[in-house]
Amino acid sequence: MSLFLGPIHYWLYNKIQWFEGIEKDIYNWAKNQNLPVEEMKERIYADFGELTGNKPLEEVIDTSNIHGWLQSKIRSAELRQAALVTGILQKDISYKENLAEIFRKQGEEAARNYDKEVFTPEEAYHAMNDFILEGMPCDRVNQVVSIDENEFIWETTVCLHRKYWEEVQGDVRNFYDLRENWMKSFVKILNPLLKYEKLSDRMHRIVKAA
Repeated sequence: MSLFLGPIHYWLYNKIQWFEGIEKDIYNWAKNQNLPVEEMKERIYADFGELTGNKPLEEVIDTSNIHGWLQSKIRSAELRQAALVTGILQKDISYKENLAEIFRKQGEEAARNYDKEVFTPEEAYHAMNDFILEGMPCDRVNQVVSIDENEFIWETTVCLHRKYWEEVQGDVRNFYDLRENWMKSFVKILNPLLKYEKLSDRMHRIVKAA
């Protein structure tokens, strides 16, 4: 087990915090809808732990078990979001449109926070992976299928999210539907000449406009 924090640990912690940001935004929206936010939050926190907060990583991480700590925070964040979204959609499935808008807006915000210029589909893909949470780096979820200056295609080889959604009796398809809104808006704001497209449940591409 690593005893030292390196760039990859800060990178992953940042991705966890962006993921948790969606949860915060959903709670704020739900409060405005007069949904039982505090009751939902209390139950979810009791079952799956609380947010990591905005403290510096070195102040909160267990340096004797860096990998295990990060993995536990990913699991906690995934379960909380799955439980929250599932609970809201059980109350009214039409809320999915509102949740999609929350994901879309955070995708735009993330793109505006990206500090490099993006010109190619490949660059947009790598930028996206600085924000999208797909387990630990060693999980190697995505595999490049083809690449050129106008198109970048990749395959999601394994779904790391399904187990969390099933644990809370949710449908992981809701997660992918919502995240698709995030990805589309992220790429569009990065560079209006680029577009993210979902080709199938497993295949994705970012393409440059003709």
